Amino acid sequence: MIDLHTHSIFSDGVLVPSELVRRAQVLGIMAIGITDHADASNLDFIIPRLVHVSEKLNRFNQIQMIPGIELTHVPPPQIGPLAAQARSLGAKIVVAHGETIAEPVVAGTNRAALAADIDILAHPGLISEEEVKMAAERGVFLEISARKGHSLTNGHVAQLAGRLGAKLVLDSDAHEPSDLVTRQQAMKIALGAGLDETDFERMQKNAESFLA
Repeated sequence: MIDLHTHSIFSDGVLVPSELVRRAQVLGIMAIGITDHADASNLDFIIPRLVHVSEKLNRFNQIQMIPGIELTHVPPPQIGPLAAQARSLGAKIVVAHGETIAEPVVAGTNRAALAADIDILAHPGLISEEEVKMAAERGVFLEISARKGHSLTNGHVAQLAGRLGAKLVLDSDAHEPSDLVTRQQAMKIALGAGLDETDFERMQKNAESFLA
């Protein structure tokens, strides 16, 4: 299992990166992205620290930590510049917080994110066909989410992605230990979204593209 979207105490998670990585390893997760919430106020604080700790932890652990960031509730015109800044600071995964129906995300966020240099559009909600085509063309992964609320539109995302050729990943969006998912749990989430075992394995292969 590879989980590319989690949070530590550097945003609204409850664990320091070391413990988050350790708990993930015990669950059989082979790689974990720590992608704390950021906007213009804290991007330059979070990413260097995650890069630093990933270098320390990856020397000693079997699990690989991948430093990243989730651009969250950012005004759409700022997404592109902040994504570029995140890359310059060393983020290996740039996630954009999509238009989930569980939160009042600004309309137009999905489109602006897909036009930027991001890797994953997280929990994109009732994403449009045009936006899914854009994700397919630009090679941006759409997320199937394990998180309560965000997961409500997984079926919609999976159906459009399958029909229009966009690639998917499945992530926990973990904020605390109980949010992390095992491979077996992730498979059930995929099946619940209308996907099958082949789709799940394909999502894991997609996630492997972030491994060093």
